[in-house]
Amino acid sequence: MKELFTVGELSKLFSMNIRTLRYYDQVGILKPEMTDNKTGYRYYSTRQFERLNTIKYLRALDMPIEKIAHFFDNKDPETMVELLRGQQADISCKIAGLQTISRKIDNRLTQIQDAVCSSMNIIRIRHLEKRAVLSLRKEIPRGTDLEYPIRELERLNALSPAMFLGKVGVSISADDLRNRKFDRFSEIFVFVEDEDRYEGNLEYQKEQDYLTIRFSGTHVKSDDSYNLLLDFMEKENLRMTGSSVEITLIDSGLTNNQSEFVTELQIPFEDGTPL
Repeated sequence: MKELFTVGELSKLFSMNIRTLRYYDQVGILKPEMTDNKTGYRYYSTRQFERLNTIKYLRALDMPIEKIAHFFDNKDPETMVELLRGQQADISCKIAGLQTISRKIDNRLTQIQDAVCSSMNIIRIRHLEKRAVLSLRKEIPRGTDLEYPIRELERLNALSPAMFLGKVGVSISADDLRNRKFDRFSEIFVFVEDEDRYEGNLEYQKEQDYLTIRFSGTHVKSDDSYNLLLDFMEKENLRMTGSSVEITLIDSGLTNNQSEFVTELQIPFEDGTPL
């Protein structure tokens, strides 16, 4: 019975890539049993089949090469149990990470689908739950490229840029709104979800009623929509209770077609009718 096999023969026998077997040789976890001094050919023996099976099994469990090498250097049942338990813990962490990514995708899909189906220039009253935010309070002239203050907000709170899609907002102060002055923002913020990582201090936009409207465009085209909201508030005797919340739901980050841009304005209010 044949006892010695070339790397090509072994690769066919175990349905493996030759480069993989050569890599295992290079890192020292599966070296050929003998080398022909005349031809330079390397040969593996049947005695190495069990070792290769073990390597294939552990690699199928996504076990790192260095841990496999550690097992062969300390080969006994206790080492294998330790190895498998460690890998099980690592896989659990990866699963948790993938579940976090899945929730983020679900959140963004819901938001984008809602934005795409927006009805424009319709005033609505919405009761919104408390929302966690990280904020940067500074005067920002409208028309300023918001990318720089976004990066500043990111650096101050150790935020990942990937979290900003559809979650960045700006505010106009209540005083400026009362004076119908819409040419500057008093704050830029990012909504924070449970899965987000950050190092700053959370603040909260409190649970309350908001007067809302969506329009086609970005922040620089908000005047008419703000005036519609403020006119409605005066007509219905509603009292403004804080700064606006202004969120671009669809912008150049999602489409090159400016006609598809969607921005939502929210103004907190309460009934202004005297008791």
